[in-house]
Amino acid sequence: MLDKAVILARGLGTRMRKSDPSAALTAEEAAAADTGVKAMIPIGRPFLDYVLSALADAGLRRACLVIGPEHRQVRDYYERLDSRRIEVSFAVQAEPKGTADAVAAAETFAAGDDVLAINSDNYYPVEAFGALRALAGPGLAAFTRAGLCRGNIAPERIAKFALVRTDDDGRLVRIVEKPSDAELAAAREPVCVSMNCWRLGACIFDACRAIGPSPRGEWELPDAVAYCLRERGVTYRAVTVDAPVLDLSQRSDLAAVKAALARVEVRL
Repeated sequence: MLDKAVILARGLGTRMRKSDPSAALTAEEAAAADTGVKAMIPIGRPFLDYVLSALADAGLRRACLVIGPEHRQVRDYYERLDSRRIEVSFAVQAEPKGTADAVAAAETFAAGDDVLAINSDNYYPVEAFGALRALAGPGLAAFTRAGLCRGNIAPERIAKFALVRTDDDGRLVRIVEKPSDAELAAAREPVCVSMNCWRLGACIFDACRAIGPSPRGEWELPDAVAYCLRERGVTYRAVTVDAPVLDLSQRSDLAAVKAALARVEVRL
């Protein structure tokens, strides 16, 4: 059964590095935010510890952190950490060229197996991981907008998230980036969006190499998935998750994330 997770921790953290006096961070929190490495923002312990603990709760036993060559702080911390429920390893993405390029860096770790792929600045519900593990093949956690509104993400931000379009059998048809008002109005209920929580098969690595850069100049994971759908006929199941995701992408997110995780026990 699926037991590997790839965590994308290579991003530049541009929004997190941006100053925000209204966030009222402690000196330690501000110093961590200045690095842009959101996974290491301290909430009693690094935020990523909570993410890894949730993966372990869902039955994942191996995690690969995709980091940059400069992220010695992340490597040093997890190489010293005594983790008994989940084994942590590393893959290096030489340059921050996008999410597809980051996933491609973990091909050796995957070794032909399906992997879970997630962001390092989101705390996902364990039920989402469990639903993806239960699939027979590739899939996507499709989060309801109503469920996300129960977390710390403002509705106006959620409205801009990529829309998940499926057929009547729950198979992924398309990811609609920056959906228009008309596309949102035409979406079937419950309206679901992607939070970059995937179960990926071996096809994804060929796809990551086959695609070109997006209009943003990045190699994007949804484009690689679209390649698998279009060129390889791979089926991706969308599992609906009606639960919030905690987002730690900017300094103003920290207070709400700390409050939500205050009673969460980390067991690694």
